[in-house]
Amino acid sequence: MSAKKENVAIAGVGVAACVVCCAGPILGVLAAIGLGTAAGFALFGTAAIVIGALCVAYAGVRRRRRAALSATTELPESVPVELADTRSRS
Repeated sequence: MSAKKENVAIAGVGVAACVVCCAGPILGVLAAIGLGTAAGFALFGTAAIVIGALCVAYAGVRRRRRAALSATTELPESVPVELADTRSRS
């Protein structure tokens, strides 16, 4: 073998050793980032669903109370009023 091929072989063994040694922690960090993203997505998605459900429930309760209130209250009757042309003297 020539010196060039030996140097390439040594570099190749070094790259392979680096990949074997560092692949676990790198994949662990990437997995943690992925799990953090998934957890954040689930957390904020769940919070949005809960807030949306509360808004819909509030609107439903408010509509039901208004309907019940308008059904129980009676509208006042109108009273005819006459306008007189003359003023009363005091």
